[in-house]
Amino acid sequence: MAGISCCCSSALSSRSNLGTISLRFNNTHRGRITILRKSLRINAEINYVNGEEAKRLVTEEGYSIVDVRDRIQYERAHIKSCSHVPLFVENKDNDPGTIVKRQLHNNFSGLFYGLPFTKPNPEFVESVKNQFSPDSKILIVCQEGLRSSGAANKLEAAGFQNIACITSGLQSVKPGWFDVEGSTELQDAGKGGLVQVQGKISAVLGTILICAYLFITFFPDQAEKILALVPSS
Repeated sequence: MAGISCCCSSALSSRSNLGTISLRFNNTHRGRITILRKSLRINAEINYVNGEEAKRLVTEEGYSIVDVRDRIQYERAHIKSCSHVPLFVENKDNDPGTIVKRQLHNNFSGLFYGLPFTKPNPEFVESVKNQFSPDSKILIVCQEGLRSSGAANKLEAAGFQNIACITSGLQSVKPGWFDVEGSTELQDAGKGGLVQVQGKISAVLGTILICAYLFITFFPDQAEKILALVPSS
């Protein structure tokens, strides 16, 4: 008489995320045992939150912050006590192809935004593993939200289970939500190069135009005398 028994072995681990179910078929007539084994993968779900919810995760649920931006943006402004593990690192390779790409970058993105020419950090996942266990609660941040999403996918694939990201990045974080270190606010850390210079020039010109408008409005006679001094073409 043949019998069928079912046993379930729990093989869930924070590193592999695998659950294993075994079905054991006993055939008493032939004296043979056949074991069928099936593995189920359980993927962790990445939690995408806004800046306010991110602050709550840190202050109330004990999430640790991992900043994956490049060195320049991190030095401009970063959340105090965060861990800096860049997803991309500066590319200093000197092969002909890289030299051409770096020059093109420096003439456009580097010139306008003040950002270095980078490449994927081959040690990113390993660096995070050296600082955190797979069951750690981690909030990943970048400037716009794209790099943090990519970093979260890499860590999820490596077995990390409790990962959160700020949807629109640090550019959406309001002043005062986090303790910040650096020379500027978090939302402005992505501004550099000519974009930053242009912003300052626009601010100065805007101030001059406002002052001129107020002067003409409240002192029309003096303004008319000044305009009369301007040589006509």
